[in-house]
Amino acid sequence: MKKSYYLVQDFIGWSKTEAYVQELILKYRIKSILEIGAGANPTINPDFIRKNSLDYTISDVDDLELSKADGIYAKLVIDLSKKNIISTKKFDLIFSRMVGEHISDAKTLHQNIYNHLTGGGISFHCFSTLYALPFLFNKLLPENLSEFILNIVAPRDDHKHGKFKAHYDWSRGPSKKMIRNFETIGYDVVEYIGYYGHGYYFKIPVLNRLEMFKAKLLQKLKIPQLTAYAHIILRKPKS
Repeated sequence: MKKSYYLVQDFIGWSKTEAYVQELILKYRIKSILEIGAGANPTINPDFIRKNSLDYTISDVDDLELSKADGIYAKLVIDLSKKNIISTKKFDLIFSRMVGEHISDAKTLHQNIYNHLTGGGISFHCFSTLYALPFLFNKLLPENLSEFILNIVAPRDDHKHGKFKAHYDWSRGPSKKMIRNFETIGYDVVEYIGYYGHGYYFKIPVLNRLEMFKAKLLQKLKIPQLTAYAHIILRKPKS
């Protein structure tokens, strides 16, 4: 298992996600994919899907969000964090981008993902983590207040993006406890990477510099409980 720590500028949860997932697809010769919570914004572009003859399904709990996406994607309205979901189709890769922190029952989610994977299948997720201060406040503050603050520091297009309640269940850095949680389900943990620092102080230069200084210090100390973001790659063993 690869376990490392980087700074926020290296985090693959935003603009770097598509290239990273494409590498996973080619590396593991993946053909069937389920992207969780893709909504209106699937990660992989239609040209790559056509070129590699991919069976690409996007899922969301909101069919309206799915309707905003391109017609090349198969669409599935489902909440994999709910119990007693029957697996009707299996996938070589199931992944999510900045969804994990919004899940209230992460154990059920990852168990359902496991059940929907083919033998040897890959599960990949990138997410924000506790106990970075902005996300701790987001968890503790009333939702309306946290939404107001978010709209100030990180405005977004409401047509294609939404602000969803964050629970941070299992949204942690690569601690021994978190690794055991995934292994208990049956996964092999291939890679678990934590990232320090965040950009929420970008408009306040003094605070932003202090945050980056702190992030570099934490990277040396390697404290999993103080990451701001993480990504994880899991594999379901072949039967």
